[in-house]
Amino acid sequence: MSTVTAVPIPPVKRSYLAWLWIGIVVAVIAAAALAWAAPYDKAAGFMAKNRRAPGVVQTASGLQYQVLKPGIGAATPTDSDVALINYEGSVVGGASFDHSQQPTPMPIAGAGALVSGLPEALKLIPKGAKYRFWLPPALGAGEKEQKDPSGKVVIPAHSVLQYDIEMLDWKSQAEIQALQQMYQQQRQQQLMQQRGAAPGAGAPPIGQ
Repeated sequence: MSTVTAVPIPPVKRSYLAWLWIGIVVAVIAAAALAWAAPYDKAAGFMAKNRRAPGVVQTASGLQYQVLKPGIGAATPTDSDVALINYEGSVVGGASFDHSQQPTPMPIAGAGALVSGLPEALKLIPKGAKYRFWLPPALGAGEKEQKDPSGKVVIPAHSVLQYDIEMLDWKSQAEIQALQQMYQQQRQQQLMQQRGAAPGAGAPPIGQ
């Protein structure tokens, strides 16, 4: 039968413990200094906090929205539609940079040329509803600041954009084109009647 002989652990010297604690403190201070020196991502911080606000929903892309006024039914526009909206865009923590003066038509697919996250936002809104959206930099202005014609910065880089959008109505591109053709035909008929010519009549003979 074997026996286990206990080997006593020599006591740690006080000076060694002191240096150990000093090393730990220095490491903590260094880590805090690095964290302090690193730029704070205000956009990510805002989006993380806003996501927990009552009524806020976040999509897979990172876009967040809140229903300000419910709409009629569950149908929403698609990429092939043109939306008629009232809207206001602003920088979170800043000023408004754009708003509609009157109901504004906006092609759903074409909205991405302005702000990449707008098509997704518009396709979430049923008719008659008003939504508030928050777009992180990746879906908004991105890493570049946006300036107005005078050179003034209206959207700083890495900004979170907030849009309040009211969906008045929408129509398909085909319906819009048909309405445009109808208007042009009616306008041509009106011009011909004003000139005293019957619709479809040719030009009067020369000399008459």
